[in-house]
Amino acid sequence: MAQEIDPCVATGAHEHALVLDRVLNGTPEKIWKAFMTPEILAQWFCPKPWSISDAVIEPEVGGRFAFTMHGPDGEVMPNDGVFLLVEPHRRWITTDAFVKGWRPAGMPFMAAEIELTPLPDGKTRYVATARHWSEETMKQHEAMGFHEGWGTVADQLNDLLPSL
Repeated sequence: MAQEIDPCVATGAHEHALVLDRVLNGTPEKIWKAFMTPEILAQWFCPKPWSISDAVIEPEVGGRFAFTMHGPDGEVMPNDGVFLLVEPHRRWITTDAFVKGWRPAGMPFMAAEIELTPLPDGKTRYVATARHWSEETMKQHEAMGFHEGWGTVADQLNDLLPSL
């Protein structure tokens, strides 16, 4: 009998991940709506005073997840990627490693996974994970303020949920 090979070990896969784990005051359906509706995403997805525009959200495998971030001093940061996995109201993964049509997109930064677990009283456990290709990139993201920035964004989302 052949020995089973762990594909993660065989391919050199690793876990250079940063994780934000929160309980939000809204259902998975409301959180899904906040992520998948461009006009709503624009209200909360960047830590203020930053903002986003031009969101394109196609929640299907290979569909676009793209937007442009705008900073208070005129910074402009386009972000373009695709959905790798879509489980409505439960889980989705996006990456900037590809653009639509599965074309490689230069130097990938990360794959982002959002997991939603319904809790009692209409609340949801929200786990946002940023997986990176290297420890160096992960540490760069952490130094850029991953926990503060993604935490602020989660707070902004939580503030918006009652209105959805």
